Amino acid sequence: MTSKEQKIQNFDPNGVGDSSGNLFGLPFTVEESEVVIIPMPWEVTVSYSAGTAQGPQAIKDASPQLDLFEPGIKDAWKLGVAMEDVSMEWAATSEALRDKAEAYINWLEAGSPEVGRGEFEHLPAEVTAKGEELLAWLNQKSLAYLEQGKLVGVLGGDHSTPLGLMHALAEKHEEFGILQVDAHADLRDAYEGFEFSHASIMFNALKLPQVKKLVQVGIRDICQAEAELAEQSNGRVTIFYDATLKENLYAGDSWKKECKKIIAQLPQKVYISFDIDGLDPKLCPATGTPVPGGLEFEQAVYLIKQLVKSGREIIGFDLCEVAPGESEWNGNVGARLLMKLVNWMAVSQQRLEAQF
Repeated sequence: MTSKEQKIQNFDPNGVGDSSGNLFGLPFTVEESEVVIIPMPWEVTVSYSAGTAQGPQAIKDASPQLDLFEPGIKDAWKLGVAMEDVSMEWAATSEALRDKAEAYINWLEAGSPEVGRGEFEHLPAEVTAKGEELLAWLNQKSLAYLEQGKLVGVLGGDHSTPLGLMHALAEKHEEFGILQVDAHADLRDAYEGFEFSHASIMFNALKLPQVKKLVQVGIRDICQAEAELAEQSNGRVTIFYDATLKENLYAGDSWKKECKKIIAQLPQKVYISFDIDGLDPKLCPATGTPVPGGLEFEQAVYLIKQLVKSGREIIGFDLCEVAPGESEWNGNVGARLLMKLVNWMAVSQQRLEAQF
């Protein structure tokens, strides 16, 4: 009997959540797990409110509160999921650079006066260099797990963080699509001078030729250049604006019908990029750039389930922009969404058995 089998035999899924365990109070190590979550405590380029660098730990801390039964999925907890320890080195680097970046952003917002130009003109290059290091680090780490046959998810941190996982998946798959749930399009070219800005993640993802399609859902805060990029993409980028989705629902369409439209735009292999601000901000009040509107929690989960029901394969995911706030609410919602992403990715890969 393997160590994992012994743990499954001895673990009580109906017991009190063990805060000393791994994610969701489960007993599994990274080595024993089929799904590995890589935490990314990084928020250097956040342009409104900070805090998301503490998101991974906040989600882990809240996760033992969750019950483990997943309706429709047999013995989901036995899959084996674990999160790596949060890198204190990257957290410290993020904090140090964030202080500089915040001063730089304030300088930009003041009209880039001559006073301070010497101090700030080289900062974007410094931040970009560290962003390249972070990308390479995550790419290498993700590839190592993928080579072991594990499934990988990234837990941000700001939305710039998962690019390294996307690069790793591009090395493993000839083509795939991205399903992005977000309030923002994140299609800006080096926003505020930062090549690896949280507002530029999808602009950067589109540089990967393996990304054949980007489908954005819940968008409700977007600049003209981003909208034009999508319109001029020859169908490579499709935006489902939050307002349009809501208008269709108000006119009598079902959410199932809207989900079918969304999923029809995606290829067989799909990466899910989930910014928590894609949800209604009552579910994520501490997130860095909240916007009124958005999806309800169960709407988002239904979309993911319908994606899997369609026969498509989820090859990886990220969950970003969760910030702790004054209570555990943000981490609690983030943990619940993380569990859904893990379980339904596993179902899509036939690692778990589900009934629809």
